[in-house]
Amino acid sequence: MTTVNKTKINRLLQEQPPGVVLLSSWLAEEGYSIDLQKHYRKTKWLQSIGKGAHIRADDKVKYEGAIYALQKQAKLTIHPGARTALSFLGKAHYLDLSASQVFLFGGRGEKLPTWFKNHDWGVKVAYHETSFLPPELGLTEVELNNFSIKVSGAARAIMECLHLAPQKQEFMECFELMEGLNNLPPKQVQALLEDCQSVKVKRLFLYMAEKADHDWFKRLDLRNVHLGKGKRSIVKNGTLIDKYGITVPKALEEHGKTI
Repeated sequence: MTTVNKTKINRLLQEQPPGVVLLSSWLAEEGYSIDLQKHYRKTKWLQSIGKGAHIRADDKVKYEGAIYALQKQAKLTIHPGARTALSFLGKAHYLDLSASQVFLFGGRGEKLPTWFKNHDWGVKVAYHETSFLPPELGLTEVELNNFSIKVSGAARAIMECLHLAPQKQEFMECFELMEGLNNLPPKQVQALLEDCQSVKVKRLFLYMAEKADHDWFKRLDLRNVHLGKGKRSIVKNGTLIDKYGITVPKALEEHGKTI
């Protein structure tokens, strides 16, 4: 290895934190040609984890390090969301979130790369490509050991949970999560509600927030929140909530009521 090439790889490894994926396309943009990347693999500086993706040789990289690459290098909005994000934020302590499954969300047209899907991250990844919320709205940066990534803020995360309900997220668990969100910023909630394209999510969110009796709910201005028309039968044989025009499980509506 020439002195120039060794200096370049040393600079790369100094500038990029350990534990992250290094995308071939990004490396090429930074001046590390495909041939040079091949040379670094041959000389054991880099290790391929699939077509288009590398890690430092012998590095231990988790899925968060792949998310870092997608966000910082590929400039995608793919991020941990729903209850995975709430776990990052310390809002889901009571749940058994042993990271056996993680929920990722991306904007319409954003696909997980093949190398990401084929690599064994030690967790089950559930990816949802959606457009019911603007891609960047309501995200927050979280610090990990060596780097930071964007995840859904608490308000966006609970809306993502409701987007998954009832097929992939239980209603009662959604409400229990909502009960713990007693300090959401009203302005942020307002912005998310106004830009949310899912009538189901908005109605469920408002119903649960009101049922949880959060102070921030009382500070919302619903005049610019469009809730659509007509009733939404979200669950069969549920209880109709006239105010919001939705059916919810009877157990949820009766939860917390005294006889």
